[in-house]
Amino acid sequence: MCGIAGIFQMGVGDAVDPSVLERMNQAQFHRGPDEGGYHYGPGLGLAHRRLSIIDLSGGQQPMADQEGRVVVVFNGEIYNFAELRTELMGLGHHFRTRSDTEVLVEGWKAWGEALVQRLRGMFAFALWDRTEETVFLARDRLGIKPLYYGLTDRGALVFGSELKVVLAHPGIRRDLDPQAVEEYLALGYVPDPRSILSTVKKLPAGYRLLCRRNDALGEPRQYWDLPFAPVDSGDERQLSEELIERLREAVRIRLVAEVPLGAFLSGGVDSSAVVALMAQLQSDPVNTCSIGFDVPEFDESVYAQRVAQQYNTEHHQRTVNPDDFDLIDQLASLYDEPFADSSALPTYRVCQLARERVTVALSGDGGDENFAGYRRYRWHMNEARMRGVLPRPVQGPVFGALGSLYPKLDWAPRFLRAKSTFQALARDPVAGYYRNFCLLVDEQREALYSDAFRRALQGYNAVELFRYHAARSPSDDLLSQAQYIDFKTYLSGDILTKVDRASMAHALEVRVPILDHQ
Repeated sequence: MCGIAGIFQMGVGDAVDPSVLERMNQAQFHRGPDEGGYHYGPGLGLAHRRLSIIDLSGGQQPMADQEGRVVVVFNGEIYNFAELRTELMGLGHHFRTRSDTEVLVEGWKAWGEALVQRLRGMFAFALWDRTEETVFLARDRLGIKPLYYGLTDRGALVFGSELKVVLAHPGIRRDLDPQAVEEYLALGYVPDPRSILSTVKKLPAGYRLLCRRNDALGEPRQYWDLPFAPVDSGDERQLSEELIERLREAVRIRLVAEVPLGAFLSGGVDSSAVVALMAQLQSDPVNTCSIGFDVPEFDESVYAQRVAQQYNTEHHQRTVNPDDFDLIDQLASLYDEPFADSSALPTYRVCQLARERVTVALSGDGGDENFAGYRRYRWHMNEARMRGVLPRPVQGPVFGALGSLYPKLDWAPRFLRAKSTFQALARDPVAGYYRNFCLLVDEQREALYSDAFRRALQGYNAVELFRYHAARSPSDDLLSQAQYIDFKTYLSGDILTKVDRASMAHALEVRVPILDHQ
């Protein structure tokens, strides 16, 4: 796991100032404390911070081919690099290292942009092709690894693994994006492709961006999307066996490392499944880490202890006080842009605990999105059935009236707090799902906005983000649509962002087998 940074003059312009690139790279020192490296060319600078995981002695970056034509900086892991290496050697390519990074260099020469479709793993990388005078940026299919980019007024493309890296360049303006503020106040995070600044974007998950000298910066292009395609299904027993085998293989290929390796263990289904399979696949006891709370209704550590005993793991636990706010200022500097997920605090602590013993940890993230595990999915489908009781033309007026008349009972049990339910039912399914998701609903945000900010928004509402993704969903099924929206927004914008920043703050690599795209 690493950090990347770069500057590319899109036109014939200034040379890259080494002091600026060094400042950018230093801003992400925490992502790769083992080594740092630089590559300079005409109007180009690439930088890298390395956390050594595979080929500790030979995987230094930036990495170039023997002719110096292709240079890459890479953050992540390519789990099928050995197979790709064998295939490329069969095509006549030569390798000098055992690292997965070199597969990107030679793979670009063999397959060009189609390289990304062959990769199995988590990655964000930038590749310079001297012959074509192009910079190629790519991000993994599900957004496990981050990549920010922006343009200066002088036409330089600036990119890096975190927003603070891009902002270390003096040519990037710090103008707030009003639509990003609207999305943040609604959702609690800034979803792709926006950042909190109008001058900087995030490359979306499953997208690539080709930047050619003397051309205008184009739009990112999608190379992969969630299929939601119908498949031939067997009986429940066959499906269960296939699921376990797929997950076992996804865990197995993530156990390759030349450094100590462990797992997060919350005691939930997802992390417990990962730990169980790790215990089957390795001879040594699994190093497991969990966080407990000193408030009983929040504490689930007893379940983690049971799983640890079941699989005889080397288990380590730390208790966190939910009222411990000492981390807040530190987290603000880690996340760079507004981030309102309170679980960022225990995530930081469990990463801190894990790094005391391992350099790589496997997690169970992605299970709820993949298998529709969130309670809100059940709520969403129940609401859909309730809408079906009335004809569509009268749903809005009837449920809207009930929502306005019903008292607001925030203190009451969930089944009695029907006001928000009626308000959600008065909307179409996408808007209703969005309403249930909101931290601050429309009326609350509207009360916060000044007249000047409303004018800057130009009528934009965060629900449009959900509508955008729902319209592009490969499935019309309401549950699949909700999952698709979550994959495109909540998973990459909140969950994976939280884990990446918390883990990288401690130079810890986190691997997520349930998010293997296969």
